[in-house]
Amino acid sequence: MSQRLPAGSGGGAPYEAGRLWPHRHDQLGCGVASQLTGIQAYTAAKHALVGLTKQFTQEFARHGITANSVAPGFVLSNPTSQRQWESYDPEGQRRMVERIHTRRLGRAEDIAAAVAFFASEAAEWTTGQILSVDGCT
Repeated sequence: MSQRLPAGSGGGAPYEAGRLWPHRHDQLGCGVASQLTGIQAYTAAKHALVGLTKQFTQEFARHGITANSVAPGFVLSNPTSQRQWESYDPEGQRRMVERIHTRRLGRAEDIAAAVAFFASEAAEWTTGQILSVDGCT
């Protein structure tokens, strides 16, 4: 089913998904319709971090250097996350917190504790891991 993409189409997965499943445009969501949320870039960056962490492990573990990553959940730790939180009405804020199993937003201290573990001697045999610190969303 390989075809050349039309010149100037932009190509890639979004084009292919829209071409192959035009009747499911509203059901496929991300990648089919143009999205202005930035979620595609966010998702790509998260996956790149996973790959980079694994690659660092392959390259540096034999030299006693570990490579791990922390994947934080929603934390009101910077102006951007604060603005995002404030953009929700009280009902939206309530729904967001209810999607988190611990029923609270993260704190900078939650993330710092994970980083401190990875930096400690207790984690000297832990490498290539992505630790989700997100209250289980």
